[in-house]
Parts: sequence; structure tokens; C-alpha cells
Amino acid sequence: MPAMPYDIPPDLAGMSLAEIAQAVEARKLPPVAQWDPQETGDSHMRIARDGRWFHEGSEITRPAMIRAFSGLLRREDDGFWLVVPYQKLSIEVEDAPFIATDLRTDREHGEQVLSFRLNTDEFVTADAGHPLIVRGSADEPAAYVTVREGLEARLDRSTWLQLAEVALATDTDPPCVFSRGETFPLVTEGA
Repeated sequence: MPAMPYDIPPDLAGMSLAEIAQAVEARKLPPVAQWDPQETGDSHMRIARDGRWFHEGSEITRPAMIRAFSGLLRREDDGFWLVVPYQKLSIEVEDAPFIATDLRTDREHGEQVLSFRLNTDEFVTADAGHPLIVRGSADEPAAYVTVREGLEARLDRSTWLQLAEVALATDTDPPCVFSRGETFPLVTEGA
């Protein structure tokens, strides 16, 4: 039976950069940025800080539903929305709509490349268009990678620790990581 685009290997470490790029290409997202629906409402949905999705207080446990809804997300000045051509529904997001759950470090054309797997089985590679940002305090930093159009993924604890190990290996002051020719300091903004 041929592999479907959503049949992604469970281990990011086992994927090559070409396989990651193929998985990104296979995920065709709807053009929510092009839609301008006038009708608005409330989805009664919430994305918790830990990345779990809820509808009217009950957790959504089907990964396919979460992947489908995540493809309809849009961030605007007044908050987060689930958008379809005829309507947009507000959705509460406690922190970031995605969680980065794994990190892969590669080299491409002599440069380091950092790729992240998200809790929605999407992939993002840190670069100029998908920067890594550290917020919070020096005591409680939180790292994020830009996924698309203002939507971010917060790095979970294990992924943050993986990223810190990469930074320690570079021996820079302040600690930094590099990906696709970009430099990303791992210190809080304004520190």
C-alpha cells in the first residue's frame, strides 16, 4: 500500500532533509490568508498552553481533526481565528497554537540546518522566514519558532534542551544557534 502524505515516520531523527522537505510539500494548506469572510462567530475552542485542543471544555483527541483545524488557523491583530471562505470563528490560544516536539540538526551546503516537528505532524525549518525567538525571563525562558504568517510553535522542554545542547556546542557568547545562514540568540528579547 503506498504511503499517504499523513503517514509520517514517527522519528524525526530518521528523516533526511529531503524527506522533511517532501513532507512539507505534501501538506497542502488552504489559502486562509486570501479569504476575507465577513461573517464572524466563536468556535468555542481553545488551544491550551501544552498544545492540547478543546471544544466546549472537552479535549479533541483525534489527531486528524487537530491537523485539519490547524490548517485553518490565522492570526490577526485582534486574536486567532479558524477561517473558511464564508466565516471566521475566534479561537482562544493560551500561548502558541503549535508545540515543537522534536529537533533535527543537519548540514546542507556547509551550513547547519535546524528542523522542527510540530504536534500537528507539520515540519518547519528555522531560517530568515521562520526565525527562532526567545521570550520570557532569564529564569523562565520560552523559545518559539515561526511556523507561518504570525503563527508560532513553542518548543517543548525536551526540544528546548536539544536546542540548548546545539548552542553549547557552538561556544558563542551569548549562546546562539545557526540555521540556513541565520543566527538565532538563545537569550530573552531585551535581555
